[in-house]
Amino acid sequence: MAPRSSKRSSSRSILPTVLTYIGLAIGLVFAGFPILWMFFSSLKSNTEIFALPPKLLPDVYTLVAYASIFDDPVKIRFFINSYIVAGVVTLLTLLVAIITAYGFSRYAFRFKNTLNIFIISTQTVPPITLLIPYFGMVVAFGIFDTYFALILTYLVFTLPYAILLMTGYLNTLPKELDEAVLVDGGTSWTALWRVIVPVSVPGIVATAVYTFLLSWNEFLFALTLTKSMDLRTVPIGIQLLMGQHAFEWNEMMAMSVLGSLPLLLLYLFAQRYFLAGMTSGSVKS
Repeated sequence: MAPRSSKRSSSRSILPTVLTYIGLAIGLVFAGFPILWMFFSSLKSNTEIFALPPKLLPDVYTLVAYASIFDDPVKIRFFINSYIVAGVVTLLTLLVAIITAYGFSRYAFRFKNTLNIFIISTQTVPPITLLIPYFGMVVAFGIFDTYFALILTYLVFTLPYAILLMTGYLNTLPKELDEAVLVDGGTSWTALWRVIVPVSVPGIVATAVYTFLLSWNEFLFALTLTKSMDLRTVPIGIQLLMGQHAFEWNEMMAMSVLGSLPLLLLYLFAQRYFLAGMTSGSVKS
């Protein structure tokens, strides 16, 4: 009877694992199939995309969609604009969020809880409700159709969450790190940049990924606050491929693939440094 009971217990322990892998496989197919369809569609001609019955793999692989993008300076400009806006927004967000989060995490000051509640409350406002007020302010300040308008607007949306994320991460770090710097004659500013920031690499990277992702994919405000082709971003460029009488689906898929690559590379880079940042700078030599 003992062998039978051991077999039953082992089968019961294996069953949840099998079900978990089955669920993960279904989720992988559900999430990955649209990406595969987008990639292989970018390697088809526009005519083959509409072939019936639809096929995942193209009959003839072609890079005509990618060639059309790289040969067009206007489309290249879309990517340059996205890199400029998303890069500047990410850097400014990190700078402000790190300094602000350090103040919230390490100091007690008046109206601290009120400011925290205000920052959290900003995340409950749907961005679309702010579109008309922002448009009016941008026009009134004379910055319509400029990089500054996009960067300033995106900062309003990225900073609150970045501050909350960084504050939560800095709260997990012991205050003894700061005190050790002060004992050695350093200042709070030295403690922040020489000790806290190196230890906070995982939180900083996570914040940077979120900020870059939000800025890169934003569509509504990029469409509203710009009008010239010299300032359009990648999401707007994809939308502009939808003509009045025909859609360049293969070019849309190719631009979507190229637009997804920076995010993919950013995630790969972030994954590499997550564990390394957990311990770097935390040991005093």
